[in-house]
Amino acid sequence: MNIASVLPHLDPATYRRHTLHADARDWVEKNCYVDIWIEALHALGCEPLAIMPHAAAIDFDGDQWTFFKPPHGELRELYGIDVQELNVWRPLIEHAAEHLGAGRFICTEADAFWLPDTSGTDYRRQHTKSSVILNALDVAGRRLGYFHNAAYYALAGEDFARTFRLDAAPEPTFMPLYAELVKIDALVKLPPAQLARHSRELWRRHMQRRPQDNPVRRFQQRFERDLPALQEAGLNHYHAWAFATTRQLGAAFEAAAQNLKWLKNHGHPGVEPAALAFAQISDAAKTFILKGARAATSKRMFDGAAMFDLLADAWHSGMKVIDAWL
Repeated sequence: MNIASVLPHLDPATYRRHTLHADARDWVEKNCYVDIWIEALHALGCEPLAIMPHAAAIDFDGDQWTFFKPPHGELRELYGIDVQELNVWRPLIEHAAEHLGAGRFICTEADAFWLPDTSGTDYRRQHTKSSVILNALDVAGRRLGYFHNAAYYALAGEDFARTFRLDAAPEPTFMPLYAELVKIDALVKLPPAQLARHSRELWRRHMQRRPQDNPVRRFQQRFERDLPALQEAGLNHYHAWAFATTRQLGAAFEAAAQNLKWLKNHGHPGVEPAALAFAQISDAAKTFILKGARAATSKRMFDGAAMFDLLADAWHSGMKVIDAWL
């Protein structure tokens, strides 16, 4: 099968991304996995805001904040989407031709070096693992339509060949990248009010697994301890650190805040103070990244006590409101 597509009507030139990826967001891009699901759900006509309560349960794990992802079980509960690991036992392009042709997405790790939508960052500059969802495949024309980061894109030519390891000599040590099979044959599009009720119950579930102490304080202690090493390592190391820490913190709580605003508009009042508190976390984390970058390059002292107080207080007050709401 030379041409296969799950959603053949999608065109990168006219694609309109979801509001979670609007230019006005603090974090237009969150992390590669949650981003591709936001847009895949949006393209399927589903509301990705409904699955965002999981973001508020993130924790600080010592050298990173939780790399938050839509739980597969909740993708099934809310949208009828079944995600299973794909056994990549033959060339990925053969799996893609078969499954896209049968109406199933493939979610796979990919090298951002060959993803043209990362122009200005990773594209043709550095090899970085990312995640994409494959939607449209033209084998003969060597063209791929894929979800990545904040939108829907296409690649072709050498980027296509390198992404699928075509024209390459056999490499016995090569290990296939991790991939998932996404079945949408049982797709469900619930009415907004019903979907909102399900989303509220997700809050109840995830609040039970949130950190029992204030994770911002643990983050503060680790940052203060690690700051000299961050300054010594330089700006590139700082950016890697910030993506694993501050970006995940800010992006997660922006997503949670947007979910609460959506819930309020669909018959669930009382969440506005929590939405405001979580939005404060998002905004403060964005400021923190910029100030931290200056501290990393200047190697000057960085007093972040007031900022950490704001983050910790916002986390505490937001969680308190959600507890009362539930």
